[in-house]
Amino acid sequence: MTSAAEPTPPPAGGVLWSLAGDIRGLLMLPAALTLQVAHPAVGAGVDDHSVFRTDPWGRGERSLRSLQLWVYGGEAAAEEGRRLRRLHRTIRGTDTRGRPYHALTPAHYAWVHATGFPVYQHASRYLVRPLTAAQERALYREWLQVGRILGIHDRDMPPTIEAFRPYYRRMLAEEVEATAVVRELVAVDARVPPPDRGPFLVRLLLRALWPVVLPPLARFRRFLTIGLMPAEAREAIGLAWTPRQERRLRRFGAVVRRTVPLLPERLRYLPLARAARAEWRSGRGFRPRPGGSAPSV
Repeated sequence: MTSAAEPTPPPAGGVLWSLAGDIRGLLMLPAALTLQVAHPAVGAGVDDHSVFRTDPWGRGERSLRSLQLWVYGGEAAAEEGRRLRRLHRTIRGTDTRGRPYHALTPAHYAWVHATGFPVYQHASRYLVRPLTAAQERALYREWLQVGRILGIHDRDMPPTIEAFRPYYRRMLAEEVEATAVVRELVAVDARVPPPDRGPFLVRLLLRALWPVVLPPLARFRRFLTIGLMPAEAREAIGLAWTPRQERRLRRFGAVVRRTVPLLPERLRYLPLARAARAEWRSGRGFRPRPGGSAPSV
């Protein structure tokens, strides 16, 4: 059992429980990552210390597993939070504005986490369905709970969704910019190596076809990254978005909304989420605490 002294994952059956493990969440992640690194300190830390250029597939896999543990990991969630804090202790330097940064500076660490909420809120309108006011409030409460797992103190995050809005507007107005890492993440000519994991024959085929596959894949990634980022955020960063692109995104979202719910659970949910959902249904674990559940999406 998880110790009472340790932070616990958000409740089973809640809003985040439904969103985080759904394969549609994979389409939302690039927008959240790009908004994170639009902060000069976060962008500099990633630029200076991350292996996203040399090992993009490995880094992506590790980041995705980490996120899944925060929500579906049970007692492993708190240990994953401690591991991440240990990993970030030595990440420090100077950002593009000449300011010293440290990855665990509360304001920087909180921003990395905070970006997930507006991206989930915005992208769900296209790929899942718009969240109700009650679901948005529940999602924010659950996101604060995940923040505690990561070691973010309550005093470093706005305590309510109402308090989040002015904080978010201030960060967009005063901090975010098109950092070097942002420009790299939305570039259509990025040098990304072919996948180095997965079934051998698939990797072999992709390696052969990669010069043909990469350009349209890069364009699609840019399209989703910018489109699934909240409008006020992409405007603050200076990422262009046209009415024609908006119409394309709405058409794409309509197809995704209709198609994904028809998939069997083994294809719709990521492995950790699928296992957690099965355990919850069987009554072996992941039971929501009284008053902790929220409407599913």
